[in-house]
Amino acid sequence: MKVLIVDDEPLARERLQRLLGRVRPDVESRTADSGESAVAELARFDAELILLDVRMPGMGGLALAAKVAEQEQPPAVIFCTAYDEYALDALRHQAVAYLLKPVREAELEQALAQAGRVNRAQVAALREEPASGRRQVSSQGHRGLETLPVADIRCFVAEQKYVTAYASGRELLLPDALKDLEEEFGDRFLRVHRNALVALAHVLRLARDGDGWCVELEGTDLRPAVSRRHLAAVKERLLSR
Repeated sequence: MKVLIVDDEPLARERLQRLLGRVRPDVESRTADSGESAVAELARFDAELILLDVRMPGMGGLALAAKVAEQEQPPAVIFCTAYDEYALDALRHQAVAYLLKPVREAELEQALAQAGRVNRAQVAALREEPASGRRQVSSQGHRGLETLPVADIRCFVAEQKYVTAYASGRELLLPDALKDLEEEFGDRFLRVHRNALVALAHVLRLARDGDGWCVELEGTDLRPAVSRRHLAAVKERLLSR
């Protein structure tokens, strides 16, 4: 993997480069001290990932992220910053992760693994104009901003005041209301119960479950129940796919 580290502070650049070398010895890395110098470096260095500070003189990290997003195959972006108030802005720029300084080795390793799963073609696809709603959902946790591509989500399940997004092998607790998610993703997710939405793209079948019905989903053992109230609409929607 080719990585470009962009930070206006020399010590921060050196520390990230050393940390990166310990976590991924096979990585080829270069550095830039500003957004402008990063643009010039990217013209001759085909980076697959950018480790990017937010606040820098001149072109800041968010502006640089917006600029590289215009590329046909943009690099993935991981923000590494001392400021937590830009997490939502980072999400709008499709950041793979948002790490707070001082970046810890385990956090960087996890973010790099996530960046590896989101390859450059996927990043480009994520930045296309969505048919409806966001391409990723996010939650601000103790490790920084955590994201989950909507395309990977099998279902949203509401429990008390929170909603959990379930993907294959992953789950993420969200601050969103289920009603708001239904309004945002109504063309891709189907209400099957007052507390559950399922991803149409991952529905395998409508199945009997004792005296009731449930939805079987690809890539997960979760079988959200279908309420009597929603059963007719669910059958109609699934038949019309």
